[in-house]
Amino acid sequence: METHHMDEIHNCVIKLRGNPQKRRDKVYIGCGAGFGGDRPLGALKLLQRVKELNYLVLECLAERTLADRYQVMVSGGDGYDSRISDWMRLLLPLALDRGVCIITNMGAMDPSGAQEKVLEIASSLGLSVSVGVAHEASVSKTGSRSSNEKSHSMEGGISTYLGAAPIVECLEKHQPDVVITSRVADAALFLAPMVYELGWNWDNVELLAQGSLAGHLLECGCQLTGGYFMHPRDKYRDISFSRFLDLSHPYAEISSDGRVHVAKAEGSGGVLNFNTCAQQLLYEIGDPSAYVTPDVIIDLQDVSFFPSSSGKVLCVGAKPSAGLVPDKLLQLIPKECGWKGWGEISYGGYECVKRAKAAEFLVRSWLEETFPGIASCVFSYIIGFDSLKGTRVGDDASSPMASDDVRLRMDGLFELKEHAVQFTRDFTALYTNGPAGGGGISVGHKKEIILEKQLVDRKQVSWRTAIKRIVTKSNHSRIDRENLLKTPVFQEPVEDFLFSKGDISPAPSGQKIPLYDVAHSRAGDKGNDLNFSIIPHFPPDIERLKLIITPQWVREVVSALHNNSSFLNSDAINERDKWVKEHVKVEIYEVKGIHSLNIVVRNILDGGVNCSRRIDRHGKTISDLILCQQIVLPP
Repeated sequence: METHHMDEIHNCVIKLRGNPQKRRDKVYIGCGAGFGGDRPLGALKLLQRVKELNYLVLECLAERTLADRYQVMVSGGDGYDSRISDWMRLLLPLALDRGVCIITNMGAMDPSGAQEKVLEIASSLGLSVSVGVAHEASVSKTGSRSSNEKSHSMEGGISTYLGAAPIVECLEKHQPDVVITSRVADAALFLAPMVYELGWNWDNVELLAQGSLAGHLLECGCQLTGGYFMHPRDKYRDISFSRFLDLSHPYAEISSDGRVHVAKAEGSGGVLNFNTCAQQLLYEIGDPSAYVTPDVIIDLQDVSFFPSSSGKVLCVGAKPSAGLVPDKLLQLIPKECGWKGWGEISYGGYECVKRAKAAEFLVRSWLEETFPGIASCVFSYIIGFDSLKGTRVGDDASSPMASDDVRLRMDGLFELKEHAVQFTRDFTALYTNGPAGGGGISVGHKKEIILEKQLVDRKQVSWRTAIKRIVTKSNHSRIDRENLLKTPVFQEPVEDFLFSKGDISPAPSGQKIPLYDVAHSRAGDKGNDLNFSIIPHFPPDIERLKLIITPQWVREVVSALHNNSSFLNSDAINERDKWVKEHVKVEIYEVKGIHSLNIVVRNILDGGVNCSRRIDRHGKTISDLILCQQIVLPP
């Protein structure tokens, strides 16, 4: 039996909740996914290990994945994340058995389509389930609101970052087992169950700030509990392989008074401490005094973290910024930005780098013969370590020849499809027209979409909720606990990861040392802007670092990101430096609560993740390139 109910449409103007009820003194919210490619088994382990969980959030939508969904949808495919079937088939039985509500943004461009898919999965498993949707709703040009559930996904793919209110209403009206959303701000996915369960209202901005801090940390997924943190070069982050294997997804315990603890499952691998929290606090926030979410503008400058056990950290200090709540919301508009064409080829042995240089020269020259001027649209890179498995007789097998194995990659963004196709043809011609010994050619081309951003008034954006339920005759939601996934329990001492003040000393002065020895870092992207942190191991070192990490120093370090070739002459270098000086802006913010710096570099990511010609489209690797820099600290 299936039932269906659709609620009225609301705009995004903030309206206080009428007589909100406090349902719990504490709510436990887990993050089962931090991005679209996360591991469902990790979410299942969190469900198994943390019996207190009330909610499990699957945060699987980013601007890149949203653009991909739009392209798939306009080509006749699904506008929602197709992996939702895998996730729900694995998680639904145990979540229903434990009474854990799943909240996810896997609805992307078509939450209603995702709703139907989840109902289909539940039915095939013999499960009774209620599935709610909370999504952006379109308003016609005449001002009337459409009754078509999927209409929001048909308005040119436009998506707006919604806040927590639609999810709160869905929970309040329907108490669903699953909530599926469109583009909702990441932190809001976690804030919504706090507001609903703890009786908060939209004018309790101090509580919303602390709740959004918890959401901002949780949405990072396993990055909060040791993922993307382990580093053999850094003695403070050198986690053993075995401990690194079984990372726990994070969860949080939030009290009605706004007290926040983040935690990892007992007996799991990874690490949760001050440093992992500090990295994720500064991840992609821009100005820490005014981190904008749809629900509240947060001041994070005085946030700090206090480990209370090997797997639990108290988070304090988030407060509302002077602006309190934004008047406008961020809207994303898909727009074609051209055609991407790329090619790769490997060279090994003597003078392989010179042969790669010759190959690049030929491809650029051939392009100019056919379409003058388009060679400037191409970036090139020399990749090399062990792709050809080359060695010399008598060499130590553990020491690969770093200079005897390279791969040339060329990546272009063109206005016309024929330009991208011509590039792939010219690159393929290296097989018979290029230098000796080239092999392993791969080429491709595709249309690229960017998401243009604009701010819109709240009253111009609408949302609605709906619920569908199915009740099966034979409900098999009770599961066989003997068949639950077996997970290892780690007995390694945690002291190695919970350093006391006595473990850390000031960095030496007056000598060249790598920044690695002084601090750790985390980099992320916001459109065409790079955001990276500098977090000193010894907190007082921040005062000396502030004298080194200046806008000019940062600009010099990142200027090479604008190189369009591995082989620049002096004219190209001068042209690059001129462009960087005119277009690249550096903002440095001190975050006193964690004695750290947050650096924002504007206009450095080659247009952003959806159209960048770089191998690392997000700029994630730049954190370690920064840490490689040699510095001399003053006394």
